[in-house]
Amino acid sequence: MDRIKEIVADVDNKTPKPLYFLMGDEPYYIDKISKYISETLLTEDEKGFNQMVLYGRDTSIEEIVSSAKRFPMMADRQVVLVKEAQHLSRTIENLVKYAENPQPSTVLVFCYKNKKLDRRKKLYKAIQKNGVLYESKKLYENQVEEWIRKTLSGRGYGISPKACRLLVEFLGADLSKINNELEKLILVISKGTNITPQSIEEHIGFSKDFNNFELKKAIGEKDMGKAARITDYFANNPKDNPFVVTIATLTNFFVQLLQYHGLSDRSPNTVSKTLGINPFFVQEYVVAAQNYPMKTVSKIISGLRKLDLKSKGVGAYNMGQADLLKELLTQFS
Repeated sequence: MDRIKEIVADVDNKTPKPLYFLMGDEPYYIDKISKYISETLLTEDEKGFNQMVLYGRDTSIEEIVSSAKRFPMMADRQVVLVKEAQHLSRTIENLVKYAENPQPSTVLVFCYKNKKLDRRKKLYKAIQKNGVLYESKKLYENQVEEWIRKTLSGRGYGISPKACRLLVEFLGADLSKINNELEKLILVISKGTNITPQSIEEHIGFSKDFNNFELKKAIGEKDMGKAARITDYFANNPKDNPFVVTIATLTNFFVQLLQYHGLSDRSPNTVSKTLGINPFFVQEYVVAAQNYPMKTVSKIISGLRKLDLKSKGVGAYNMGQADLLKELLTQFS
């Protein structure tokens, strides 16, 4: 985040670097930074002649360099934005000569998604010396919850831990998807409101009662009646509740539970840090550990992994989701 703040400060102060290479596995920040540069550096009048958008699939390094070497018209600088630059990966090293001596009056921005430059090669070193290299890394799911809280807090909203977990469960660690859903909530919820699971169910459509989060909690509490109701719902709504997500969620939960059993210090802070979970959810692991001793947990993990293989057609022929879910519940009896 500090690196992003530096980039934003340079743009705000009208002292941008001549070359920005935005790369990595998390498209969200690549899009946000490139958009901020394109919207901020030039006035609306200047953009007509001095802002150009190229696409990696439809251009070449030579064409990009030719555009970057142009002089601005009736402005101090021009902006050349290269979207989908990852399609230029085979020839990207041809940018070396330009990166070693970039045009001072041009701000050249590469959006190089889901790929990274080789640190050992000349281009990486040249951009590092004369421009900005920014690597946008995927967040782990436990980090995404904190990102959601900070994002909403900055907009004047709060969110309950359960609501936060619900968003991550349904959307994973894709920040762009999460941000889109948060924007929907912000449109319909008053500023200063604390977002709850009910808010998410009402305005986004995720069920607050029938989801993997609630299934995991029910199994941890040995409430198999509730677990059966949830899996019945999953069986009747397979597209919205894919088995692969359910099995992954439960396997991860029991792997964490095995870690919990191995802890000598089970204070909430230690458990939270070791398992990578919000302190709010530590009690769930305390309860589950009482219901499932270490040997039982190991057996369950083994059973879940075998069931995961079955769901992929290994050792079983064409099992439907309803049958997989029935067998799933037998793992905890």
